[in-house]
Amino acid sequence: MTHTQDPQVSSRNRAVQTGAPPAGPPAGPVRRRWRVLLLSITAGFALTVVWSAEFVDQTIGGNIATTLLGHDPQAPISGAVAGIVFAFTSGLAGTFTACNIAAFGTVAPLLGTVGSRWGRVVQALKPLGPLSLGMVTVSALYGALVGFVGTSMPQFSEAESVPGLLSGRSVQSMAAFGIVGLSMFYLGLSALGFVRDPFARLRRRFPHAQTVFMGALIGGFLIGRPYPLFRQLFRDAAESGNPLYGAAAFTLQSVGNIAIMAVVFVALSAVAGARVQRWMAKPQRAAVLTAVALIVAGAFTFLYWDVRLLARRDIIPWYPIAPWAA
Repeated sequence: MTHTQDPQVSSRNRAVQTGAPPAGPPAGPVRRRWRVLLLSITAGFALTVVWSAEFVDQTIGGNIATTLLGHDPQAPISGAVAGIVFAFTSGLAGTFTACNIAAFGTVAPLLGTVGSRWGRVVQALKPLGPLSLGMVTVSALYGALVGFVGTSMPQFSEAESVPGLLSGRSVQSMAAFGIVGLSMFYLGLSALGFVRDPFARLRRRFPHAQTVFMGALIGGFLIGRPYPLFRQLFRDAAESGNPLYGAAAFTLQSVGNIAIMAVVFVALSAVAGARVQRWMAKPQRAAVLTAVALIVAGAFTFLYWDVRLLARRDIIPWYPIAPWAA
């Protein structure tokens, strides 16, 4: 009797062996997908309630940057070399964002089953290339734009926020993070089988298309990011009037932004890759892991930067915020 294997399951098995991304959602809907969706949205919403930007940006990010730089990171950037060092360091200091975690969640199913530890490390490095390609492309293009256009961009403004109004800087942040958040949310729905996989056709010719796109979303964070250390770098690049410097600085900050997560991902692959892959041998488990990472991060990003921001500007009447996050 001949056994015919599901083509999508077979595609996933080949993907694990070659390092290519899985070929979309598994055949048939994920079991209890409505429960997965609702729990993921709830988790993303709960994060918006308790998330403290001041703690993450200043207490964690500021202290890391101070330790690495050896001086107050708010000090003026003096020269291109200092700017390049500051760019990478500030990227490291801003590592733990929802988008980063989600991006690595989508490549977690590629943790290898190659027998040797070194083989699993090599396999884990493969998706980092396409991820970096998407991220560096967006970061470099936006950095060059900042160096060219300069001080007239909304992000350059230091004006205080006025209750009841949205500044140009806030509108830019809402647009950038809204697009990132909704894109991630849609990909999460696709992983659960609620909507069509947008990369299904493209993936046949370009197997890493979705991973490149996830990298582009990480790079897109710079377009709306109000992180104090990034805004300091932004103003320095804008005032320089040098597109090459802007492209290099923004690229290095994005590289620094994912460096720690990349090391953790590769280390996890070396230590537990085979064990994790055996647990995810069922395609639906890989789909659920990918979907949860994307939906939680997508819901958090959109609700935090679009809905909660409106409440903080007194444009909508109320949004629940924990006392320490107000």
